[in-house]
Amino acid sequence: MPRTPNSSLLLLLILPALFFGAMASAQESAYPLQMSSNRTSHRPEVPGPNGLVTAGHPLAAMSGLQILMRGGNAIDASVATLATLNVVRPQMSGAGGNGFVTYFDKASGEVLSLNATGAAPLLLDAALLSTEDLDKGINAGVVPGLFGGWIALLQRFGTMSLGEVIAPAIGYARDGHPLESSVASGIASSQELFKQFPDSAAQFLPNGRVPATGELFKMPALAMTFQKLVDAETQALEQGADRVEALQAAFERFYKGDIADEMARFYEENGGLFRHEDFSRYQASWEQPVHINYRGYDIYSSPPSSRGGLEVLMQLKLVEGFDLGALDPDDPVVTHILAEAIQLAKADIYHFVADPNLYTIPVEAMLSDEYAASRRQLINPDLAMTYPGPGKPAGFENSSAYRQHLLPKQQIAANREQSFAGSTTSFSIRDKEGNVVASTPTHGGAFGTGVVVGNTGLTFNNGTRIGSSSPYPEDVNYARGGQIPILNNSPVIVMKDGEFVLSLGSPGGETIGQTQFQVLVNVLDFGMPVQAAIEAPRFSLFAAPNFYKEGAAITMRIEDRISIEQFEGLRARGHDVQLAPSFSLGSIQAILRNEEFDTVTAGADPRRAAYAVGW
Repeated sequence: MPRTPNSSLLLLLILPALFFGAMASAQESAYPLQMSSNRTSHRPEVPGPNGLVTAGHPLAAMSGLQILMRGGNAIDASVATLATLNVVRPQMSGAGGNGFVTYFDKASGEVLSLNATGAAPLLLDAALLSTEDLDKGINAGVVPGLFGGWIALLQRFGTMSLGEVIAPAIGYARDGHPLESSVASGIASSQELFKQFPDSAAQFLPNGRVPATGELFKMPALAMTFQKLVDAETQALEQGADRVEALQAAFERFYKGDIADEMARFYEENGGLFRHEDFSRYQASWEQPVHINYRGYDIYSSPPSSRGGLEVLMQLKLVEGFDLGALDPDDPVVTHILAEAIQLAKADIYHFVADPNLYTIPVEAMLSDEYAASRRQLINPDLAMTYPGPGKPAGFENSSAYRQHLLPKQQIAANREQSFAGSTTSFSIRDKEGNVVASTPTHGGAFGTGVVVGNTGLTFNNGTRIGSSSPYPEDVNYARGGQIPILNNSPVIVMKDGEFVLSLGSPGGETIGQTQFQVLVNVLDFGMPVQAAIEAPRFSLFAAPNFYKEGAAITMRIEDRISIEQFEGLRARGHDVQLAPSFSLGSIQAILRNEEFDTVTAGADPRRAAYAVGW
């Protein structure tokens, strides 16, 4: 028969375990940051009583902080950050790209939106091009919107000159910076495209090869373009122009002067579609953001031509009918409800949202309580839905999208329906006075069109690609000349009782609205601190062939830090679930105000090269 251990032997076995357990507990108490076994985040929240910048690259964050420390405001710092991102994350963003800004102006108490997105070339006839042509190369792309956005920001709310705020970026472009690994791998993936044009090869394949991670990387052509813009401003000031007029001189040189001439020359000589008129007709625009109240919080984001702002707000309205805060964040029913809300919002977004300069959009009805309640009835807590068709918000029959939808459908080959991935970055800034900027700039796909435009050092956003445009000729978002494609970029600002609470944004192409939605729920429903809310496991939905098509096959990718119970609970509800790497979906940069103590901290996502700094 088996022997029973005697009491002395049991003590010998138990005492060491008790001793080492007590010692570990003592160590955790003494060194909580180093030893804690129950941390909810890997990085600390960054305090900033005098200013905060959290951006998609450390050098970009520091460029913004330099401006704040020199007396600039959040707008001045945002342009410094944007310009530096062009240099250190050139695959994600740049002056030749597009973007949106959501801005809280402390003095007036207003929240405003800046749309800095350009249109497809007037000569575009997408029917003559393949989906690959619309994605990359000389026939892809939209007018650079972001540089015009820099000028619009500085003219209306800035205090410093263009030369002052983009000086750090000029230095990094001219003198170089150690290349970050994702940029090096992105260049390697795009090298065959770069080799097709000498200017592209000169910028991204110096000495005829892919630069290595950590190598000093320079962008001299871009530095020269930036310097030309500063020179235009300086010359105007010397001739007696005021600050706003001098900034306008830089704008004019870019869109109507010798830089525009060079961009038009390059495209015309290489068989592209852009002409001088495409650039000269561009203007960034200040607009009212889309807005809802969610559980007492006022949520603001980008209006169309952003589809992401409406998507985020519609998702929140849909889940407002569920008491999420009473549930465990890791309960599979929470993830299930969020996923169903995402599908319902996307079904409407891809049907109704288009360039507001050309089409009518039932925005108010899409965000109404009544419409959310009617669509919420389609959410079954126990069963995943088939990807639905659009709903019928009030006035839908008068929208341009609906009337276009009635046209006869054209059959296209299945291989022309697939969406192309996006490549974007994001940042948030708060200054000492309490002004807040949330911005999400983008090149579209990696390096945008992948074509450096002549001697400018600029690459354009490839907004004509499937995703920003529809593959179906009868849709309102089919790529058309002079039309602004829809973007998912949708930086968010949250207010309560007139006071700032939260700003955030994320890259991620199709996943942007989904990522922001989940982090908003983490903070507003589950009360997570900013860094914990950012680092919590998240999921993304992907559609085959795309989200334009009713009945598309939906796959859920969820980061593999979830529990087996959550994974199996989602599968039991009918979701096609795939595990994604632990930190791989989206990249939130956020600033959160502690409402109890009236202090602010910033968080940066470890999923990419993001960094938060404060002073």
